Amino acid sequence: MLLQSKNLRFTHPGQSRLTFPDIELQSGEALVILGKSGSGKTTFLNLLAGLVQPEAGEIQLAGTVFSSLTPKKMDQFRGKQIGIVFQKPHLIAALSVLENLQLATYFSKNKSQDLNELLSELGILDKANSSVLTLSEGEAQRVSIARALINQPKLILADEPTSSLDDVHASSVVNLLKYQAERIGAALIIVTHDQRVKSHFSNFIEIGTQ
Repeated sequence: MLLQSKNLRFTHPGQSRLTFPDIELQSGEALVILGKSGSGKTTFLNLLAGLVQPEAGEIQLAGTVFSSLTPKKMDQFRGKQIGIVFQKPHLIAALSVLENLQLATYFSKNKSQDLNELLSELGILDKANSSVLTLSEGEAQRVSIARALINQPKLILADEPTSSLDDVHASSVVNLLKYQAERIGAALIIVTHDQRVKSHFSNFIEIGTQ
């Protein structure tokens, strides 16, 4: 089993405790986590990314238990093994598209994908030397996907990747994520409130406030 989570719980200050379903995913498998605003979707993603620590429960990825890692080791592990597509791209404005991706490879010792090939597959090779400030919303999102994929992670996490897209572009982004995850043998988890995403996957769960 590539990814396992068990008995996860988390409480934000002054709020009700969130409890999360156990998940198990193999390489190449995908899961959609659906839920309304406030249901804890992003918290779940942050737990699975090792960005926050649960108050109870365990997460294991590729044989590594998150709780066994120091914060520094967790950061290093995340850089190598986890690719995150944030809801907002968070690209570095002073750098070009290519430079943003090169920076991502700098922090990982994994063998990275060919940058030009990846940009070509995502349909933005012609933007390689462009400032990220000149990109459309859809182009910036594709750069964000490229950044998440470049180090060939074992786990890809996507937070609301279709929330601001029309039907055609939403379908395109979902298909890109599915194809790329399958191609590199990564597990894919999408957290979203967008019911359109559900139709692309057979494996999904819905979570709500507890």
